[in-house]
Amino acid sequence: MAAPEEQDLTQEQTEKLLQFQDLTGIESMDQCRHTLEQHKWNIEAAVQDRLNEQEGVPSVFNPPPSRLLQVNTADHRIYSYVVSRPQPRALNDAKRELRFLLVYLHGDDHQDSNEFCRNTLCAPEVISLINTRMLFWACSTNKPEGYRVSQALRENTYPFLAMIMLKDRRMTVVGRLEGLIQPDDLINQLTFIIDANQTYLVSERLEREERNQTQVLRQQQDEAYLASLRADQEKERKKREERERKRRKEEEVKQQKLAEERRRQNLQEEKERKLERLPPEPSPDDPESVKIIFKLPNDSRVERRFHFSQSLTVIHDFLFSLKESPEKFQIEANFPRRVLPCIPSEEWPNPPTLQEAGLSHTEVLFVQDLTDE
Repeated sequence: MAAPEEQDLTQEQTEKLLQFQDLTGIESMDQCRHTLEQHKWNIEAAVQDRLNEQEGVPSVFNPPPSRLLQVNTADHRIYSYVVSRPQPRALNDAKRELRFLLVYLHGDDHQDSNEFCRNTLCAPEVISLINTRMLFWACSTNKPEGYRVSQALRENTYPFLAMIMLKDRRMTVVGRLEGLIQPDDLINQLTFIIDANQTYLVSERLEREERNQTQVLRQQQDEAYLASLRADQEKERKKREERERKRRKEEEVKQQKLAEERRRQNLQEEKERKLERLPPEPSPDDPESVKIIFKLPNDSRVERRFHFSQSLTVIHDFLFSLKESPEKFQIEANFPRRVLPCIPSEEWPNPPTLQEAGLSHTEVLFVQDLTDE
């Protein structure tokens, strides 16, 4: 079964897709689109989630399950710490949040581990300090993850504590506490380590804030650029539409001129055909001839002889062939006043002859211009 076709992106989604690719450096457009669709096209959330993944933090769409870490003592008491993240993620959280990370490695077989957990690590004042000023991660060295951390930190004895923080752009161990230690001493030493290294976190916060402001400024500049680009594209679109409108108008005028020229040419050819088909003009001494004086709309006069037996259509064809005659006209007689039926119609399918129309040997007829009607 074929997969359904992806829907086309809107202009706003396309711009977010390009911006997301630019900010994250992901080459695959399909991956960029998939990530944005997961975040319902919220580019800020998508970028933050991507940056978290690059630092080892799982995506919000694939969170790790919480797990319970149990530290067993010789008297079978259990001190439990709920750990919601593995050690690499704890490091990344400390880096992202710019906080101290206290790592405790528990040696199950060491003689001082039980007392340290019971009397020192679970002391209320120690718990309060840890909860308010740092992140905490603990694991037994008998566990695979605890063993890996032990190999990295290379502790000499137990109980073992290491303070880790972001220093000079890298996660660094800034304090190590080994051996049994009382609550007051632990608090004093942890506080000393924190105070001695707090300036690094402050400096990093300022640098990060500056980078964030730079990123926001760049985003604003990108948005301004996109807005300017859209405005330029809109102007160009309007220019194209205006050019197209002018082109169509010019083409329309050109076609009108061509049509008018063809009409005039056809009219002239029709006039010439009418003139060629006119019968010869009778002689003045022909008793069956009719002398007709035509008064044209421009007040000019034209005179010609016709034969009584000729149809009124001949009169119309003669006038039509004249250069000064209007394109559309009718012929009127004065006594009695009437319009002569020179063109075939329903009433006069075959126009009458001059004699049948009641014309005399000499007539004055008037040409009425009907061109604008």
